[in-house]
Amino acid sequence: MKILVTGGAGFIGSNFIHYVLANHPEDIIINFDALTYAGNLANLAAVAQNPRYSFFKADITDAAAVSEAVALAPDAIVNFAAETHVDRSIMDSSAFVKTNVLGVQILLEAARQAGNIRFHHISTDEVFGSLLPHDPPFNENTPYAPRSPYSASKAAADLLVRAYFTTYNLPVTISNCSNNYGPYQFPEKLHGLFITNLLENKKVPVYGDGLQIRDWLYATDHCEAIDLILRRGRLGESYCIGGASEKTNLAIAEHLLKLLNLDQSYIQHVADRPGHDRRYALNFDKLKNELGWEPKTSFADGMQKTVAWYKANTDWWQKIKSGEYQEYYKKQYPQK
Repeated sequence: MKILVTGGAGFIGSNFIHYVLANHPEDIIINFDALTYAGNLANLAAVAQNPRYSFFKADITDAAAVSEAVALAPDAIVNFAAETHVDRSIMDSSAFVKTNVLGVQILLEAARQAGNIRFHHISTDEVFGSLLPHDPPFNENTPYAPRSPYSASKAAADLLVRAYFTTYNLPVTISNCSNNYGPYQFPEKLHGLFITNLLENKKVPVYGDGLQIRDWLYATDHCEAIDLILRRGRLGESYCIGGASEKTNLAIAEHLLKLLNLDQSYIQHVADRPGHDRRYALNFDKLKNELGWEPKTSFADGMQKTVAWYKANTDWWQKIKSGEYQEYYKKQYPQK
């Protein structure tokens, strides 16, 4: 396959590119990314010279650029491109609506105009709202009930994708994943922030009581699931991708302290996020029964791998935290 990966310089997108190039030796990847603050070509330095990989700098809200990329005749589009950080959406939702809703519509329309290109859309468990401690996990039939500007924009995108399937017969699938962690995660998200802070001998900020529960999924397992859905999933269907690892934020912090031989004094409780969802969890039985997928990486192993990766790649995250990585891209890719 020739796959147009939008948002491929981000955390999960770059992991997916590595996964596909390693596991499908005939596949070709076109990485389409705007290189916003969360996009980092250093994530893909190891494959930058691979003849099966190319980079196309542009924004999915730029219809002309999207059409130009689609003219390269990809067999499929996998859309990771999104604004994703809930805190940023609370401060200013405009970029989230623009990228996550308008951008997706532009991609869908380009895929339709080019003869109905296969389209897979990456979504989130946050579109389903929040669970109480003893509620059953979300599944593909759970009604949407987003509670932040971020999750509302992702819910809107999902509905657009479904509409293009029903109205235009565009061959689409959607995956809703639980919280990811692993290599190349931008250090504003929980694992990236906590690990890099601790490696800098700084405290980790835990919202409120820290008892918010998330289902954690190792990024490589997520990429394997996306790959299966892209190649074998039923068109028009959504698939939930869960990690089978529900943990509180406080438990994550405590686990990291043990791995790094640090004490509880490194935990700093801070004011809670407005409208903070209490719990997310996903039932992935549909994906398991139809495509035979389940997570391979245990939470303990995933955490060890993630900490080891950040220890081995201090230059990567230090340049992000200092902002140096953005100065490089400004010089390499000046704004038009």
